[in-house]
Amino acid sequence: MVTALDVEANKLIEKTAHKLKDMKLEKPEFVSFVKSGAHAERPPENADFWYFRCASVLRQAYIRGNIGVNKLRTHYGGRKNRGVRPQHNKKAGGKIIRKAMQLLEKAGLLSKQKVGRTLTAKGRKFLDGVAKETG
Repeated sequence: MVTALDVEANKLIEKTAHKLKDMKLEKPEFVSFVKSGAHAERPPENADFWYFRCASVLRQAYIRGNIGVNKLRTHYGGRKNRGVRPQHNKKAGGKIIRKAMQLLEKAGLLSKQKVGRTLTAKGRKFLDGVAKETG
C-alpha cells in the first residue's frame, strides 16, 4: 500500500493542492496581497499559492504528527537579505499558516488539540488516497 511517505513531496503537494481547490475551500482575500514572511521580498506570484500552502501544511501534519503554528513558521521561514550585512534566518508569517490550519480544521482534515493540531483519520485517508493516485 502506498502512503504519503512513499511519494515524492513535490508531486504529492501539487496533486493535493489541486484536490483541495476542487473541494472549493474558501481562499482568504488577503492572501494575494501579503508576503509569506519577513524574509520574502514580494508576495507569492503563484495564483494557487494558498492551496499549495494548505497541502504542504497537511503533509507536515502527516509527517510530524502534532504540529503548531510556531513550528511551521520556522519550517516555512528563510534567509533575509540584509544588503551588505550578513544574512539572518527569519520565520515565516503566522497568519497565513494559522488561517490554513483553521480552514483545514473546518474541512475535517485537521483537529485541534490542547497544544497544536493533528491529522484526523479523514485527513490521513485523504492524503493516502492522493498518494495512491500520484504514485
